[in-house]
Amino acid sequence: MKNLVWLLAVVLTACSSVKKIESLKPEPDDAAPLIYDTEPSFLNMPVEISIQDIENQINKTLNGVIYEDKDITDDDIKLTVWKQAPIQLRSEGGKMKVILPLKAKIFYRYGTSKLGIDLYDTREFDLNGVVSLLSEVNLLNWKLQTKTRISDLDWKESPSMTIGSKVVSITYLVDPAIKYFKGKIEKNIDDAIKKTVDFKPQVLDALAKMSEPSLASETYQSWVRFTPIEVYATDATIGKSTLVMDMGVKCKIETLVGAKPKSLFNRDAVVLKAVKSVPHAVNAKVIAVSTYADAEAIITKNFAGQEFASGSRKVKVEQVKLWHKSGKIVVALTLSGSLNGDIYLSGFPAYNAQTKEIYFDNLDYVLDTKSTLIKAANWLASGTILKKMQQACRYSIAPNLEEGKKQLQRYTSNYSVMPGVFVNGTMNDVVFDKIQVNNKAILAFLEVSGKVTVKVDGFK
Repeated sequence: MKNLVWLLAVVLTACSSVKKIESLKPEPDDAAPLIYDTEPSFLNMPVEISIQDIENQINKTLNGVIYEDKDITDDDIKLTVWKQAPIQLRSEGGKMKVILPLKAKIFYRYGTSKLGIDLYDTREFDLNGVVSLLSEVNLLNWKLQTKTRISDLDWKESPSMTIGSKVVSITYLVDPAIKYFKGKIEKNIDDAIKKTVDFKPQVLDALAKMSEPSLASETYQSWVRFTPIEVYATDATIGKSTLVMDMGVKCKIETLVGAKPKSLFNRDAVVLKAVKSVPHAVNAKVIAVSTYADAEAIITKNFAGQEFASGSRKVKVEQVKLWHKSGKIVVALTLSGSLNGDIYLSGFPAYNAQTKEIYFDNLDYVLDTKSTLIKAANWLASGTILKKMQQACRYSIAPNLEEGKKQLQRYTSNYSVMPGVFVNGTMNDVVFDKIQVNNKAILAFLEVSGKVTVKVDGFK
């Protein structure tokens, strides 16, 4: 009788108590740093610079005396040449035409020297004229390089003087002297352009500013980080009113979740490479990085308020944990209700392009979990409940993608990266490429295409 009472008590206790399940936990892979493969993006940035801006800068640089010959004894001429009025730049036949108004003060010596006695007289003249030069343009070591040659010299007046019984044109005497200052003027023009149009500081300053990680979504704490690797540039060409040069940036673009990441920009490591052509379309490969902690928080919210039932037996998911195991993601669900304890699912991370969600393909109970459930809670092992759970084991990266796209669009809507430099363009929809996983995060690789132009307006 005593044994019967004891047995009945055990049965009643067992019937009234909640079952506790203990499955063998699949241990995560060994810890390692967050390292992932990245494919570089390529941003095309055709740069336009107003010829008027270059003209303004040359006029600031080139002033005053541009040639001086103080020795009158070698050729009987001493002269000083000044820039008389602002230099003008024009486009002509694919070259840059330089119009240089100048004035010259000329001392002409005539006479002879006999028996050691100088019998010379010197006359002083002022001439006004315009020198026309043509410049071939190319880019070398970040700087605009020109090869300038004088094409024409037009004196506005042609004074003359009487020597003995002859009337001598002063321009006739001066023009041969051009060979002495011709090269000097050409060099001064080239040096002024080289000094004025040095792209390196402007380009690197712009890239440094663009490389500062930018908050894409405050809600999801996602950041866009742009890291340039190389810069490509074609030779500059002269348009009707602009100097045009195709530039391209090889870079890495990431979308990171969590605290603000550090900028990886290293201005000393950026290399400028000369190329014959640059594709006009932008091809940006964006990496959306979701740490397991962030994904866990989102999926745990998905399970909030849900019950998974079979008859009178019900369970709730209280907490979700994720980790990487042999190329798969383990989803640990902490249950309460008719069954307490942790169960483990595993599957391959995948991307749904329609819903823009990360989900887990072929999600199933881990082998030991399934065996345990069949023995202790066969109702929970059924495929119906597993499918319902699978629906909640997903999280959307649409807000991150949309915010990331908006952020990129902000960079392409007359965005001023620095005074006088404006970026414009268009961005197409984000296209999924692939997913990678490691022991710290799920990485979605995406592609964004479009067009970008950079205009320099008011070159500093």
